[in-house]
This record gives sequence, C-alpha cells and structure tokens, in this order.
Amino acid sequence: QADPAAAVAGADVVAVAVPSQSARAVLAPLAGALAPDAVAVSLMKGVELATDRRMSEVVADALGLGTHRVAVLSGPNLAAEIAARQPTATVVAATDAGTAQRVADACATGYFRPYTNDDVVGVELCGAVKNVIALAVGISQGRGLGYNTMATVITRGLVEITRLGLALGARAETFPGLAGMGDLMATCASPDSRNHKLGLHVGRGLSLEEAVAATGGTAEGVKSSRSVLDLAERAGVEMPITQAVVQVLHEGLPVDALAPLLLGRPRKPEGV
Repeated sequence: QADPAAAVAGADVVAVAVPSQSARAVLAPLAGALAPDAVAVSLMKGVELATDRRMSEVVADALGLGTHRVAVLSGPNLAAEIAARQPTATVVAATDAGTAQRVADACATGYFRPYTNDDVVGVELCGAVKNVIALAVGISQGRGLGYNTMATVITRGLVEITRLGLALGARAETFPGLAGMGDLMATCASPDSRNHKLGLHVGRGLSLEEAVAATGGTAEGVKSSRSVLDLAERAGVEMPITQAVVQVLHEGLPVDALAPLLLGRPRKPEGV
C-alpha cells in the first residue's frame, strides 16, 4: 500500500484530487509532510459540509500551509478529453502570483493552456456551483426537456454563481471566463460529466441512491448543493436553481416539480 507521506516528500507541487467531502480526513495525516517550499494545488470542486469552507481553505487548514502556498485549478477540463490530448485551457488561481505561475508552468503542454488569476474565491465558487447547475440540466433533460431549457438553466445558473461570488468578494470578470462560463458549459452539456449524468438518471426516475450507483465515480454536486445553498443563505443571496436541486435530491420534491421552480422568481429586469 502506498504511503502518502512518502509520496509527497520532496515534491515541489502536490496535486490534491480526492472527493471534496473526504479531503480533510485524507489530508490531515500529511500535515507537516510537505517540503518547506512546496505548494499544494486543489483540483477539487466543492464546498465542505458543516463548515461551508472552500477547498483551498480546507487544504491550507488540513496541511498547515499559509494560503500563499495553495493554488486552485478550474476550467472546462473533462478528464477523458484531456487524457486524449484534446486542446483545452484552464485557470490556476492563487493569492500569490508566484505560486500560480509555478503551478501553471508545471502543467502547461501543447494541448493544455493554463491562465493565471488571483481571484481564488471566484474561481473556486465557479467550480463548486457549476456542478449543481449541471445536476439541474441533467434532471431537466431526463424529463425530456430540450435545448431551450438547457440554455436557460445554464445562463441563469451563471447569474446565481456570479451573485454568490460577488457577495463573497470575488471579481465580476472571473465569471464569464474559463472557470465560470467555460466550465459551466462543458459540465452541463457533456454526457461525460458525472453531475450531468447523475441528474439524467434522477430525471428518468431513479432514486438518488440508484443514480449514484448507476453514475459511478463522484458527482460532487450532490453533497455540495447543500453546502452551497447554506453558504448562499448566510450571505443573503437567492439561488433558486440550487435550492430546487437540493429539494429534489435531498428533500423529496418530485422531479416534475423542478421545472417550475427553475423559473419561479418574480419577473424583473434580466440583469437583476
């Protein structure tokens, strides 16, 4: 069996890619094991249940690192397509520009283009909430709804992500970028997206437990939907799509009741 402490010893860059709700337990035994100048990069996309902490905060806390030594990576990066060396871009965000550049240099290839950003809050929230929106798209498509609905949910989903991000101190320009609209489009449209696939199963009538089994792997949006909604409620931000997903997955709302809830806010100007 591999020894995690031995694996990270002497590494310059340590990538953390475990289910977000398991991250703290997996990382805690490694506190103090990283080299003094090593940086950690989170590939996780979620918000920790119970604490509502973003994954970079969990990484820094569990490993005992200063936030300047933690980066996050997020973008339209479906794993199977990257493995096939299909061209894509991503965002590496860190509060320290040197840390972001160091991670970007480590992962840049002819088919994988990293951009750097210092808006860690915005990039992480994009990565976490887009999974929830993808669940809504999948459920809708599982009920037979088409591209008009998909486009509406994606567009209004981006509004929800932006609204929450701005309330928590993120920058507006992050959300139309690769970590925002880019990742949202890939995750909501691709049949390879686990969150989209799980939503599709739920929309077709499977229970949540059956859908998880049929999907295989981890669909982060299932658990993160609750922590994202809690974060929004504490920030005083309305997120009707996220709320509808939570109600369907965790509170027994029938799937056919989802569609009206997606557009259930009072009519008002689009930008509000």
